Amino acid sequence: METEIKAIDAVVNIWTAQALEGRPDRRPFYQKMRVPAELYEGISLEVMLERMDLAGIERAMLISAKVGVKGNPYCYHVPNELVRDAVQKYPDRFYGLAGIDPTEGMRGVRELERAVKEYGFIGAHGYPHWYELAPDHARWYPFYAKCVELDIPIQLQVGQSMIYDENYPRRSVGRPISLDSVACDFPELKLIGIHVGIPWTDEMIAMAWKHPNVYIGCDAHSPAYWPESFVKYINSYGQDKVIFGSDYPILRFDRTMQEIAALGLRPQPLRKLLRDNAVRVYGLKV
Repeated sequence: METEIKAIDAVVNIWTAQALEGRPDRRPFYQKMRVPAELYEGISLEVMLERMDLAGIERAMLISAKVGVKGNPYCYHVPNELVRDAVQKYPDRFYGLAGIDPTEGMRGVRELERAVKEYGFIGAHGYPHWYELAPDHARWYPFYAKCVELDIPIQLQVGQSMIYDENYPRRSVGRPISLDSVACDFPELKLIGIHVGIPWTDEMIAMAWKHPNVYIGCDAHSPAYWPESFVKYINSYGQDKVIFGSDYPILRFDRTMQEIAALGLRPQPLRKLLRDNAVRVYGLKV
C-alpha cells in the first residue's frame, strides 16, 4: 500500500522460527484469530521487512513477549537477546520492547533495566490476562516505578482476554478502569492500553481523557470493526492520545493499513495516529 506517511507500528511480535521455538502449540488460537497458516512456522526478519515495506510501515517495535508463569503448559518467554539481535541487525527498522512477567519481582526489574541500558530497548510490554493479575495489582508496581526511573513507556493489554482453553481458561482482568489507580499512583508513567480496550472501549477513552500520560494502542482488532465512538475519538479530541499497532501477525500489515485508510480520517489525526504520537511518546529520533 502506498502512503505518504511513514508509519511506525508500535506492537509487533517477532515471528522468526527461532522466536517460535519455545512457544507451545497454539494453532487453535491462531485459527480463532485467523492468522494465516503460512505463518505457523515463522518468517524471517527479511520477509517481515518486505511486508512492512509493501504496507508503508517504516519501523516496528518488536516485543520480547513474556506469557505466563514458567512451568505452565502455555507459557513462553521470548529472550530479550533475540529481539536485541534483530534490532542490531536492522537498527533503522526495528526497536525493542521488553516483556514483563510480574511474578519475577526484582529479578525481572533488573532484567528490564538491563534491556534498556545495555540493549537500547525503548519500552516495556505486559499481558495481565496471562497472569490473572490486573494492571493495578501490586506485583506490577515495581516495574512501573522502574519505567518512570528509566523514562520509558509501558504497554499493557486491556479489554477482554481472547484466550479460552477448557484446561487453562484465563479470566479477563484488564478492564481499562484498572489503569485509573496506576495513573494516579504514577502520574509520570507513560501508560499505553493496547488492544483498544474492546469491549470496554469507551472506558478506555475515559482513562485517556482523564490522565495526561495514558494512551490507547490501536492494535489486535481490525480497524474495519473499531467502534464508531473510537473512530470519532481518533479524528477529534483524542488525536494526540492514540498509537498505531497491528499486533502482527494477529493483524496483517497491508490489510490493517488499508482499513485505516478506508476510515476517512482527516490528514492531521491520521498522521498522528500512524507516526507522530509514537515519535513523541517514545522519544524517537527519526
